[in-house]
Amino acid sequence: MSAPATRLRLLESITDVPPADWAALLGPSPAPFVRHAWLAAMEDSGSATPETGWTPRHLTLWRGERLVAAAPAYLKHHSMGEYIYDFAWAQAASQLGLEYYPKLLVGAPLSPATCPRLLVAPGEDATALRRALLDAAVALAHEEGCSSVHVLYPTEEEADGLEEAGFARRLTLQFHWQNPGYRSFEEYLGRFDSKRRNQLKREVRAPGSQGIQLTTVRGEALLPEHAAHAFRFYAATCERHAWGRVQLTPDFFARVFRTLPDAVEVVTAQRDGRLLAGAFNLAWGDVLYGRYWGSDVEVPFLHFNVCLYHSVDECIRLGRRRFEPGAGGEHKIARGFTPVGVHSAHLVFDPRLDNAVRRFLAGERRHHARVIEGAEEVAGMKPWDARP
Repeated sequence: MSAPATRLRLLESITDVPPADWAALLGPSPAPFVRHAWLAAMEDSGSATPETGWTPRHLTLWRGERLVAAAPAYLKHHSMGEYIYDFAWAQAASQLGLEYYPKLLVGAPLSPATCPRLLVAPGEDATALRRALLDAAVALAHEEGCSSVHVLYPTEEEADGLEEAGFARRLTLQFHWQNPGYRSFEEYLGRFDSKRRNQLKREVRAPGSQGIQLTTVRGEALLPEHAAHAFRFYAATCERHAWGRVQLTPDFFARVFRTLPDAVEVVTAQRDGRLLAGAFNLAWGDVLYGRYWGSDVEVPFLHFNVCLYHSVDECIRLGRRRFEPGAGGEHKIARGFTPVGVHSAHLVFDPRLDNAVRRFLAGERRHHARVIEGAEEVAGMKPWDARP
């Protein structure tokens, strides 16, 4: 007998599906950004809602009463909070007399980290159900009058499948710290040439001479006040920059600290008992994700220590293999962070705009390949295999 057919249900809130059903798609150790609790915190806190330009349209496939596949998806009325920048595409659409928004986005709001996007229950035909989700996404986009479908930060395997399905594949750079097996922070510094190593040592020593103590707070030591501080620093950073925009609410941080206590970490910088700066991070298995940081003061090298060096030291101590400190930042190359290609996939319905996008992506990919190839030379780093 053939397997029973699946039926599609569109959800207007992630809370329309029971957390246990969603968790069954993710396996035993899911990345935080696809967990039900993370998406619920985004939506229920007022951070990702129709009022803020994020209209949930989650795609779910059911066989009877069993959820067998799903994709978190949103109608978008702007391009903020995505970190795969397509503002120029929207401008090109306008020049062609096209409406670029709304568009359909498959992914997690304000979460620039690679995670599975087309979720399939263990034991199911992943290829068939991923294709069914994509077909449903394209049909929904047409029904809603969208210009396009965008799948952001899928896994490489998913990106391969999306490309085979006709999506234009994009390669974007992030800068990740990789741990080939460092036994100490000093061994990490030893990979740099002497000039760069001495500069990094000066930067790393700066908090001690400034009377600043750095600490990572995790687990039971996290308190509601840490969530309040995390929002305060996040908002301060957004407001300090012309491109910044406060999109997350205080309630988002309160919810995440409460519902994902196994994943949240906070780096604090204090002097004489006063909190000066902090960073909100998330951990998953042997990977650390840096998300938001902020500071009340301007202190030399404080940003590098709170956001980079302290957590690198912690990763070495805990045996973590990778640290992803967030989107952007070519300055990270000089501090030993490697440029890494992350993926997205785009299906633009108008052939004129689609052709222009594909030409742009081909040139962008060549540029990024050159950056990746020359990264170790820019950083002044010796190959790991050349260590004594």
